[in-house]
Amino acid sequence: MASCLPRVCRWRASPPRSGRRSTSIRRARWLPYHAFAEAFAPERPLICYAVKANANLAVLRVFARLGAGADVVSEGELRRVLAAGIPPQRIIFSGVGKTRTELEAALAAGIHQINVESIPELQRLSALAAARGDTTRVAIRVNPDVDALTHAKIATGKKESKFGIDIEEAGEAYRLAGELPGVEPVGLAVHIGSQTGGGLGPFREAFERLAELVLELRGAGFAVHRLDLGGGLGIRYRKETPPEPADYAALVREAFGALELDLAFEPGRVLCGSAGLMVARVVYVKAGASRRFLILDAAMNDLIRPALYDAWHDIVPVRLPAPGAVLSPADVVGPVCETGDTFATERDLPPLAEDDLVAFTGAGAYGAVMSSTYNSRLLIPEVLVAGSRFAVIRARPSYEAMLGLDAVPDWLADPIEPASLRAVPGGTA
Repeated sequence: MASCLPRVCRWRASPPRSGRRSTSIRRARWLPYHAFAEAFAPERPLICYAVKANANLAVLRVFARLGAGADVVSEGELRRVLAAGIPPQRIIFSGVGKTRTELEAALAAGIHQINVESIPELQRLSALAAARGDTTRVAIRVNPDVDALTHAKIATGKKESKFGIDIEEAGEAYRLAGELPGVEPVGLAVHIGSQTGGGLGPFREAFERLAELVLELRGAGFAVHRLDLGGGLGIRYRKETPPEPADYAALVREAFGALELDLAFEPGRVLCGSAGLMVARVVYVKAGASRRFLILDAAMNDLIRPALYDAWHDIVPVRLPAPGAVLSPADVVGPVCETGDTFATERDLPPLAEDDLVAFTGAGAYGAVMSSTYNSRLLIPEVLVAGSRFAVIRARPSYEAMLGLDAVPDWLADPIEPASLRAVPGGTA
């Protein structure tokens, strides 16, 4: 599936010259955002891009121009989407651990909705809103105890996960929200996991349980106007066949069409994952005793998904190999001092030499946002490409800027004198 975004390239090697990498973009009906929106055209839902997937301000600006809202999980993300021009009325605040200051920021911004994930959070939010003389709209996030058939670290809908309120207790939470000052319960929310497997099966199971809860709450006299159905639609990294938005929309209508609800969704990866490439340079080709190693200038601090989730990314030469080039297995690794700094094991690749460039596909989601300066490696620049145009949307920082983030306390500021490097017993000076 093509991307709704201009291509986002992250360059561990030197940033591109004009024309080095260019992907044209058209406002066509088959682009993911448009495909998602058009699949739900009759419902006109609130489509809140999940900012955690890719939080660059330029990317957020693209979604703002498309009319998207935002799903945020921190005050930092809230500040980002507001700076990018997404209006507060199109922002949903999710997350299991919202702090007092984050809740206050959400209240001050006047956002569309706060998804509450525990009774203590509900009580804290009530107290904060009442103290301001406000009434804020909340949805109770339900944990439906459904297996999303995805990687264990990104599954969020099972009973043993930290997310949401158990579906058996959600009715009592809704009742309590109706009694507390400062909050108005307006609906329910659910999100069972990211890159969901099993086709539409896990969604169907979760939605059926949620529909029953809506009917139960309405039968008890509670008003339920909204449903936030979260995200979870995936992309193809290797052999996955994620559901198409149109099929997903048909399932949503089947489950909720008769209930006359205002719908919201929180797609992230499906909207930006395929838009991103990470470009790296081959530093060395090392012939090991039993393996061929391609050692890159990119590392797990730049793209952590393979190390964290054993995730697959296609790795392709930027310059096409010669016709008939023989593929042979290689381990693609980075320079970080951990064996876990491995992008691929025994991957069939064409001949590659020092200074050749390779591109990791499907790196538009959970790439830059999860990067770090581990091993004191500089963050890599990001380049936005649209047709023949490109722009650096996050520059490579300098070493001076990185070192400037640290502060040495006064008691360590004096010059180190040789006398202070005294020998320890049994040692040498």
